[in-house]
Amino acid sequence: MSEPKNILFLMTDQHRTDTLGAYGNNLGTTPNLDELARTGTRFDRWYTPTAICTPARASLLTGQAPFRHKLLANYERNVGYIEDLGEGTFTFSQALRDRGYNCGLIGKWHVGTNKTAGDFGFDGPDLPGWHNPVDHPDYLAYLAERELPPYEISDRIRGTLPNGGPGNLLAARLHQPVEATFEHYLATRAIEHLERYAADDGQPFFLALHFFGPHLPYILPDEYFDLIDPADVELPRSVAETFQGKPPVQKNYSAHWTFDTMPIETTRKLIAIYQGYVALIDFEIGRVLAAMERLGLTDDTAVFFTCDHGEFTGSHRLHDKGPAMYEDIYRTPGLLRVPGQPAGVVRNEFVSLLDCTATILELAAAEPKLATDSRSLLPLTTGEPVEWDDDIVCEFHGHHFPYPQRMLRTDRYKLVVNPDSVNELYDLERDPDELLNVYEHPEQAAVRSQLLRRLYTVLRDRGDNFYHWMTSMYDVGDVSYDPSLSGLDEATYRSPEN
Repeated sequence: MSEPKNILFLMTDQHRTDTLGAYGNNLGTTPNLDELARTGTRFDRWYTPTAICTPARASLLTGQAPFRHKLLANYERNVGYIEDLGEGTFTFSQALRDRGYNCGLIGKWHVGTNKTAGDFGFDGPDLPGWHNPVDHPDYLAYLAERELPPYEISDRIRGTLPNGGPGNLLAARLHQPVEATFEHYLATRAIEHLERYAADDGQPFFLALHFFGPHLPYILPDEYFDLIDPADVELPRSVAETFQGKPPVQKNYSAHWTFDTMPIETTRKLIAIYQGYVALIDFEIGRVLAAMERLGLTDDTAVFFTCDHGEFTGSHRLHDKGPAMYEDIYRTPGLLRVPGQPAGVVRNEFVSLLDCTATILELAAAEPKLATDSRSLLPLTTGEPVEWDDDIVCEFHGHHFPYPQRMLRTDRYKLVVNPDSVNELYDLERDPDELLNVYEHPEQAAVRSQLLRRLYTVLRDRGDNFYHWMTSMYDVGDVSYDPSLSGLDEATYRSPEN
């Protein structure tokens, strides 16, 4: 068993892949993350198991897919699901504690209602909620100690609701210097933890720094609110979305976010502000990485960067996330730098936020106590060929209301099964912006059949009971059980040789 390594886990919330220079952005606003990619491994097909905060974060903590850990919704919009992980659920933090690790978590937790990060063995201030808790006593004390001004905003950007009132807050100007922002506060607390861990006689550590941004609303000081000229912003091609042939819920979500009540110039400004938010977070990450270098920890510390899921920011005339399994919110950035591994590695395998769990355990030379849905990424960081699955499955269970979905993503195609509506099939080679649903197109019959059977097989083998719906609704090939689950007629489904 290898020697355990320190681990720094950098995580953002609702972060688009195309905001990083390492993934092709040309605005030059993410130098620190780009350097992490240059010196480590960049994963070009990194996906979230589900594009919603709490279930995705619970999957990271447990190494289990959402259908398995059953924490399926954010508590703020909970539609009847459980709100905390069950007693006795395996978590990587407990395994690390058992290995003698210091474990810290600074920032967003959002893995349940009653159980805090401290209940799972993490040090750090308890910061509940889905966005920067600017009234938190520890943050207020931070401002007071440094004689920094309090939180105050103006220049709010909102759409208009059907009743004529203001819609959801999307962005605002923050009247504080950078040093007073919640992001700067979080990075400062993380640096303080690094300093404490560095002085702890070589005891290994896991430190998570979870920013609440760039989740909307994008609330930034002048320096970042105005960093990007909206004229330099390229609108996503999917802003031309018509929702023709798409599940009606997508058009409803567009109305919920009042997209069409705002001029396109406002959308450009929102995208510019969002990119500014990413730049602010990159700056703060740079402070943390510089502190790690100053403390002599860099050569002994593996560094992750990823997020819980993506963000629409105007793509498909949507904001936030929701019941639409587009690449904008399911494909996310994923970087990993491991001491001793080669620099500049780029991988195209389908990997997942779920795979961080097994990777963390291997880095810590710890063993999971339960089987998980996670697979270590360490073999991929060598740059050598590795046998890997050539597709990935994602899931969704609802936000604001129950809405079950399953997705299969392959090299070229994406299949989305929507039980209450039309299914979706996208040819990403011809239609990378996912504007044309070709599920019903006759020439796609063979592809559709192949993908449905593959999705069915994966769900069945994983134990995701969504496959029962597919048995009766689609041609999934031969089945080996009575779909009625009555136990009264199994003989009909036995193969002749049995």
